[in-house]
Amino acid sequence: MKQLLELIGFLALVQGGAGLLHELTDWHVGLVQRVDFLDGYEVYASVALIVLAFALFAAAESRRSG
Repeated sequence: MKQLLELIGFLALVQGGAGLLHELTDWHVGLVQRVDFLDGYEVYASVALIVLAFALFAAAESRRSG
């Protein structure tokens, strides 16, 4: 379970960073800009993904290794 939380956290961190990178440099990377209902809220969604990633990392750390 710990590894699953870390994997999901890593994916959320990468997608959040890619969304911010897209907004700042106009590179076409990440999935956030491809979701239609987030149109106009891409920066907020990217920041939310990064915050979610850190929450998942914290949850993974609180789990036992076994």
